[in-house]
Order: sequence, then structure tokens, then C-alpha cells
Amino acid sequence: MLYKTLEFKNVGGQMVKVTEIPVLEKNNHYYFKVHVRLQDFVSSIYNQPEEKNCYSFREYLKRKMRWPDYKELFYIQQVKDNA
Repeated sequence: MLYKTLEFKNVGGQMVKVTEIPVLEKNNHYYFKVHVRLQDFVSSIYNQPEEKNCYSFREYLKRKMRWPDYKELFYIQQVKDNA
């Protein structure tokens, strides 16, 4: 699975980094759920500056999604020999 990273400045001017954002195709049935959760997560970080400057979106999804959905999203079969 491919992941992306998002960097931005919050309200206080602090540089914030969100890592481990899964890249999904638009026809994936988790695309909408992940997109909405990402918007909610980024808006909460943007409006409430904290000491922390690096967040894991994967850990956030682990807390917010049902375990079977999380497992299906992140534990996709790896291609043998990276082919």
C-alpha cells in the first residue's frame, strides 16, 4: 500500500506533519470513509495547536474505525517478491 504525508501550518503558525495517510483509488469502498476522517482529523489539529508536531493518521484510524474495517484497509496482501 502507498502512503502519503501532509505538512501544513496550524493556527498558531506551528509546522505540523500528518504521516501514514493511505492512498486509495476512488472506486475503493473505504475511500469516502478515509477522506472524511482525514478532513476531520486535519481540522481538529489545525484549530487546536499542541506541543506535538507529527501525527500518525494510521494510529488515529485505529482508534476511530471498527477493527475489521481497519484490518481490511491496512492489512492488504503484499505482492510476493515486490513484483
